Amino acid sequence: MVHPMGILHTMSRERPPQGTIGADTRRRVWGYARPHRTMVGGFLITVVASSLLGVVPPLLFREIIDGAIADANRGYLTQLGLLVVLAAFARALLSLVERWFSATVGEGLIYDLRIALFDHVQRLPISFFTRTQTGALVSRLNNDVIGAQRALTGTLGTVVANSITAVTTLVTMFVLEWRITILAMTLLPLFVLPARRVGHKVARITREGMDLNASMNATMTERFNVAGAQLVKLFGRHDEERSGFSLRVARVRDIGILNAMYGRAFVIALTLLGALGTAAVYWVGGSLAIGGTLTIGTLASMGVLVTQLYLPLTQLTNARVDVMSAFVSFERVFEVLDTRNPITDAPGAVSLKPLEGTLRFEGVSFAYPTDDASSVSSLDAGSLVDEPGRTVLHGIDLAVSPGQMLAVVGPTGSGKSTLASLIPRLYDVTGGAITVDGHDVRTLKVDELRSQIGVVTQDPHLFHETVGQNLQYAQPGATIANMDEACRAARILDVVHQLPDGYDTTVGERGYRLSGGEKQRLAIARLLLKDPRIVILDEATSHLDTESEALVQAALSDALAGRTSIVIAHRLSTIVKADEVVVLDEGRIVERGGHQDLRKAGGLYADLWETLVRAEQTV
Repeated sequence: MVHPMGILHTMSRERPPQGTIGADTRRRVWGYARPHRTMVGGFLITVVASSLLGVVPPLLFREIIDGAIADANRGYLTQLGLLVVLAAFARALLSLVERWFSATVGEGLIYDLRIALFDHVQRLPISFFTRTQTGALVSRLNNDVIGAQRALTGTLGTVVANSITAVTTLVTMFVLEWRITILAMTLLPLFVLPARRVGHKVARITREGMDLNASMNATMTERFNVAGAQLVKLFGRHDEERSGFSLRVARVRDIGILNAMYGRAFVIALTLLGALGTAAVYWVGGSLAIGGTLTIGTLASMGVLVTQLYLPLTQLTNARVDVMSAFVSFERVFEVLDTRNPITDAPGAVSLKPLEGTLRFEGVSFAYPTDDASSVSSLDAGSLVDEPGRTVLHGIDLAVSPGQMLAVVGPTGSGKSTLASLIPRLYDVTGGAITVDGHDVRTLKVDELRSQIGVVTQDPHLFHETVGQNLQYAQPGATIANMDEACRAARILDVVHQLPDGYDTTVGERGYRLSGGEKQRLAIARLLLKDPRIVILDEATSHLDTESEALVQAALSDALAGRTSIVIAHRLSTIVKADEVVVLDEGRIVERGGHQDLRKAGGLYADLWETLVRAEQTV
């Protein structure tokens, strides 16, 4: 288990905190807002209208004092009072409309960002997922997207509303009494200084807090599934897990306290400045009123207006802090969206249908992608490859015709599964070429190529859905009759019929409600429903007992007829039936030929065969 302090150190080392938001980030933010520009326009109009209405009550109060009360005119007083009430109702209505626009834009932005992230991430190469912490990635899709939305709608509304309010209030104050207005404006520069100092600090700790929350999500995702929980229990690591998690939670707690104190100190400083300004206005205005150069109504109106001036200024300076912290979410979202996907359709990619299935490896070499080419540093869970960039396959030449079965054997780590993963372009070759029906797979449309390739791995993945939904993942329109046929061929139909709800039975996370052999046969049934032209079986029968394997091998013999098949196997029955056997060692083909010929040659294959015979005899 990685020590939690090491995680904190790594996060601080990999990406230095920044205190500013780049112009490119701002440009891209507005790019995402552009499809909602009509709603944004309506939002801004209601904000402006509401802000303009804000100066109406102070002017009405001035008229009430200097006009209606001074003249003892009850009728005029009633009219002005009704106008004050009407202005309040109008502003309340505008507030509701403004909130509707804001919510519509905000939820629309969340939808757009989540769809963009989900679509982009699921298309990234498999090397990205071997290095990425799942919990941290899910955090980007949830928490950071919501934070990005708040940056655009909540902060945008605050900035626009308070900017309009500040401007209209200043203009109104100048019209009423320019001397007091100038006095009030002398304090304006002081509102900017706290925002600059606090903004950088808040942005820095906000980034750290987001990284820590993502790290906690990653830990919970790994520990709170069946396999993770079982591992913790079997090794008795509950106390160590709690200790490591506690360190990160403690730092999140400390950051929360820091954020709260920075925010409160900031607001207190601005409130004190506003109070000083308001006191100065009342003192000077009161002196002018005593001297007879200012009416009581104007003084009262100026008192209300200066409060309305300092309040939006306080919120505007605070908005800068909010923008700098909230825009961090956009940066984190864009960091994932900017991850390059090297495995995409080439310009002019070819559609190859129907596929015959002639498969060739022509001088193929392969090296796993380097860290920088296959991951996002802030999501990096560490390399699964000892030496990223080191060549692991060398000069592979193979040819398999439709209907032929090629068995690939070799010691652990010899490159067997890597070889198979190059065919559906889970990785791209770094040298040579793989061709299907004479076409380099890199020139074919990726989705169409993969639709013609079926894979069953040693540990097949089943979604936490029903048996039927897992089968229909291969053929969405599959009927009960189709699924029955596939399950019958995979020798699992009787098992499905015995389940409590048949095809509607939920298999559990990763299929844990089924035995290993049942999962394997269900995966084979899913492959048969897909009906691919090329089949890759990567230790696909290794989890089956002898009886089940015999049944599945019989089914596969019929199902694979006429298809190109690559079988990575340890079981003797598969190796014996192959048209050709290829022996890999340290990424190179060291032997090839028929089963009997390779046994007689007395090389690595003969040694592997003897090991397999002894292993199966002990079962």
